[in-house]
Amino acid sequence: MEHHSLSLLNDIALSIIFATFFSHIARVTKQPLILGYVAGGLLLGPNLGFGLVVNEESIELISEIGLILLLFIIGLEIDLKELARMGKSMFILGISQFVFCVLFGLIFFKGILSGYTGKFDLLYFAIALAISSTMIVVKLLHDKFEVSTIAGRLTIGVLVLQDIWAIIFMGVQPNLQDPQILKIASSLGIGLVLIGVAFLISRFFLSKLFEAAASKPELILITSIAWCFLLCGLAEKAGLSKEMGALIAGVSIAAFPYGADVIAKLSGIRDFFITLFFVALGMKIPIPSIQIITVSLIAVAFVIVSRVITVATPVYFSGKGLRAGVVTGLNLAQISEFSLVILSLGMGYGHISKELESTVLTSMILASVVSTYIILFNDPISRFILSLLAGIGLKEKKENRSESDLTGLPKRDIVILGYFRIAQGLLEGIEREKPEWLNRILIVDFNPVFRQALEAKGIRWAYGDLANPETLHHLGIEDARYVICTISDMILKGTTNRRLLESLKTICHHTQPSIILTTDDTKEADVLVESGAAHVIVPGRISGMSLFKEMKTIVDHSKNGHEKLKAPTQKKPAKKKAAVKSKVRGK
Repeated sequence: MEHHSLSLLNDIALSIIFATFFSHIARVTKQPLILGYVAGGLLLGPNLGFGLVVNEESIELISEIGLILLLFIIGLEIDLKELARMGKSMFILGISQFVFCVLFGLIFFKGILSGYTGKFDLLYFAIALAISSTMIVVKLLHDKFEVSTIAGRLTIGVLVLQDIWAIIFMGVQPNLQDPQILKIASSLGIGLVLIGVAFLISRFFLSKLFEAAASKPELILITSIAWCFLLCGLAEKAGLSKEMGALIAGVSIAAFPYGADVIAKLSGIRDFFITLFFVALGMKIPIPSIQIITVSLIAVAFVIVSRVITVATPVYFSGKGLRAGVVTGLNLAQISEFSLVILSLGMGYGHISKELESTVLTSMILASVVSTYIILFNDPISRFILSLLAGIGLKEKKENRSESDLTGLPKRDIVILGYFRIAQGLLEGIEREKPEWLNRILIVDFNPVFRQALEAKGIRWAYGDLANPETLHHLGIEDARYVICTISDMILKGTTNRRLLESLKTICHHTQPSIILTTDDTKEADVLVESGAAHVIVPGRISGMSLFKEMKTIVDHSKNGHEKLKAPTQKKPAKKKAAVKSKVRGK
C-alpha cells in the first residue's frame, strides 16, 4: 500500500513537471496551454514517450479526480436564470447548431469511419465534433476583449447550450448498449429526481449554510467541494456516473449568488486537476496511424465549415447580421474538452474503439492550434468570407438592436465594491437626488444581510470576494463605466486598493471606466491617482473637513450670538443719535 502511494505521488509529481515545461513552450509559441499538458503526458506515457509513468491505475485516478472537478466547474458556470433570459432566438440557434452538426457528421463520416470497430464510433464522433471548447474560446475572447460584442455573447450562449446537450447525452450514455425506452426514461428520471433533491437541499439548507459562513470565504469553498463529492456518491449509488453528480452539484450552487465566488476560489484547484486530466489523456494516446491522422485532418476541416454554416444561417435569419453569425461560427471552430469527457465515459462503457478516442484527441489538438489563429484573426477571415458570400448575393444586414438587448437586462454600469458605511451613505444620496440611477447599480459584497433590501430598490447584489480578481471577471463587470471601491486597505482582506486598481484596469480595458477608490493614507491617495484612479476618497480627510465646517458654523453662530448680547449697551445711544440726526435732517 505504501509503495502504491509513493508511486502515485511520484506519477503526479512527474505529470506536473512535464506539464509545466511544455505549457511554457506552448505559451512562448502562443498555443493553448492544454496542448502543453497533452504533450507532457505524451512524453511521460508508455506509447509514444519515455515510459516514466506506466501504472494504469495511477493514470485513471489522476484523470478521474480532474474530470470530477472539471465538471463541477462547468456546472457552476451554467446559470439557469441566464439561460431562461437568452430568448427564443438564442435557443433556436443552440438547438439548430448542435442537431445539424450531428446530422452532417453522421452522413459525412459514415463511409470514412467504416474501418473503425466500435459499435457507436460514428455516433460518438458526430457528437464530439458538434461541441466546441469553452475553455479555449472564453480564454481567447477575454484576451481580445470580445466577450461583450454581439458575436461574443452569441458564442458564449451557444457554448452553454452545447454543455446542456452534452449533459443530456451523458444521461442516456449508460443505456446505449441496450437502448430500451423504459431504461433510458428511467435513467433520465433518476437524473431529474437527483437534480430536484439537489436544488431543494441547495435552496433550503445550503443557501442558509452559505449565508451563515459568508464572512469566512474559505469555509464556502470547502463546503462546496464537500457538496460536490457528496452528490458524486449519491449519483453513483443511483446508477448514474460520478461525473454527472459533480455536474448537478455545480448547477445547484450556480443558482445562488455564491456561484461566482466559488468558481473564483476553485479556479486554482480546478487548474491543477485539469492539468492532470489532460496529462493523463496524453499518456493514453496510442501511436497514430496514417488513417487516424488523415481522418483527424478531415475532421478539423469539417468542424470549421459545419460551424460557420450551422451558426451563421440561423443568426442571419434572426436579424442579428451575417457578420455576427460568421464570426460566432469561426469562434466555435474547435473540439470541446467535454467531448473528451464523453469519450472517456464511452470507453468505460465499452461503446467505442481505442482508434476513435485517439482520432478525436488528435483532431482536438489540431483544431485547437488552428482555432487559436482563427479567433485571433476572426475579423479579416470573416471579411474574406463575407466578400465571397456577397458574390452570390448574400449581403450583411444592419443590426438595429443594441448589444445590451441580447441579455434582456438593463446595463449595470455603476459597480460599487463593498457595502459598508461609506457605500450606505452614497446610496442615501443617490436615492434622494438621483433615484433613476438605482437600476444601473451592481453592489459586490460578501455580507448578504442587506441583499433583500437592496434588490427591493432595484439594485443588483452579488456575492464576491474582492481579494480574488477572478470573482470580478465572472460577475461580468467589464462593461462598467464607473467602479467605486468604498473600502480602505485597513478593512480589505487579502488585497489592496492598488492591486484592485490594476485588476480593474485589466478587466475593464475596453471601456476604461472612471475608477474611484478609498484609502486612509493621503500619500497613497496620490500614488493611486498617478496610477490611473479618477478620484481617491480619504475618509479621515473628508470627516475632518466636514467636522471643521460644522465647528466653524457653531463657533460663528456662538460668536454672533455673543455679539448680539453685547450690542444693546454699546450701540443703543449711537442709534438714538443717528435717529435724531435723521429726523433733524428731515425737518
